[in-house]
Amino acid sequence: MDRLSARSAEQGDYFDRERLLQCFGLTDLILCGTLQGTGDQKTFTRVLHELRRFEIFETGGEELAIEAAQAFRSLRQRGRTVRKTIHCLIATLCLRHGHRLLDRNRDYDHFEDLLGLAVIHP
Repeated sequence: MDRLSARSAEQGDYFDRERLLQCFGLTDLILCGTLQGTGDQKTFTRVLHELRRFEIFETGGEELAIEAAQAFRSLRQRGRTVRKTIHCLIATLCLRHGHRLLDRNRDYDHFEDLLGLAVIHP
């Protein structure tokens, strides 16, 4: 949700151009992290309202956890280390369902290079 904090102009511009042309969603983990970063209740409520416009994908569950751990181990065996568990879960969810990922975190580069994750590079 870099657009909310204006950290990625290219991705924000891409999102603004494409949001009426294609479907976008976010994971429950990203929803949680984004809402944690809101300052006051008014902002929390506004951001929650905006984010609920999108499909929210649940990332919990035993099967996804196992798949994400296997992906992490596969990447590590190939000399790539993913720094955060949340990135393993999100990337694995996208791989599982054929979703493309709009994010600029370098952890996803490993999934893209070696496991075929479709990452959008505006």
